[in-house]
Amino acid sequence: MPDNTLMAADAASSSVCREFTVLELRRTGPESGSPAHSPVGPDQSHWLLDLDLPAGFPGDAGWTPGQFVMLRPVSWSLELLWARPFSICMLENGILRLFFQVVGRGTRAMSALRPGDRVVAWGPLGQGFALEPETPTLLLAGGIGLAPFIGYARRHPQPETLRLFFGHRPEVAEYPLDLLPQEMPIEASRQTCAEELACFVDDLERRIKEYAARQGLILACGPHPFLRAVQGLAMKHRARTQLSLENRMACGVGACLGCVTETTNQTLPVKVCTQGPVFWAEDVHLGGEA
Repeated sequence: MPDNTLMAADAASSSVCREFTVLELRRTGPESGSPAHSPVGPDQSHWLLDLDLPAGFPGDAGWTPGQFVMLRPVSWSLELLWARPFSICMLENGILRLFFQVVGRGTRAMSALRPGDRVVAWGPLGQGFALEPETPTLLLAGGIGLAPFIGYARRHPQPETLRLFFGHRPEVAEYPLDLLPQEMPIEASRQTCAEELACFVDDLERRIKEYAARQGLILACGPHPFLRAVQGLAMKHRARTQLSLENRMACGVGACLGCVTETTNQTLPVKVCTQGPVFWAEDVHLGGEA
């Protein structure tokens, strides 16, 4: 397992808690630009949230793509007790940008934020993705798992060595692919039925097999079934692969033990928030055949 998180700097040891101000919240997709009109909000909608970076919070060079922040709007009071974890999509030029999907009460309430609202966030947290500038690197994203790869690709010194294979169910317009570097090839594949999903898995295997043969690096982020499929194929073809897990968590700093996951070496479970969320595929057990 190479230790080459070249973009890591001292980010993991410099996480802080600060109060941010909402600069902009905009919906992506067919109704892009629409303001949040209701505390209820449309389910499954996708949003880009820009926060003004406060003094003392790590900036451009103080984070590793793949790390995350815990976020809790001040307006939640005690109605929604726990903060929510979000991958850092971008952190540059004094702005922290998050990309999220409405999937429950917390994210639905977030879709009602307004410019000037305040949120509390702590981070950057966890361990990010490996970076090997000269190595052909395949990025595998499933749905909202696209978020950390935007920052990864934008900060990569040679984005032409990257390639993104992106699986999604909603329309591709829901996702901010325009934020990715133009030098990086992008392939998007939509799955709306079982037949399309089977074809997607076949395409996934061809690409993983190709990068395994090239001694490439594979990075994956997405929902659990997607990661489990990637892990199984990576083990089958002995591909060097990292997985970013999206386990539920409440604190983000290893105190609540709500995010632990099993390892493959029969040791105690590991904390995804502090020892992950990025793990080498062979080190964690996600169920199934992997």
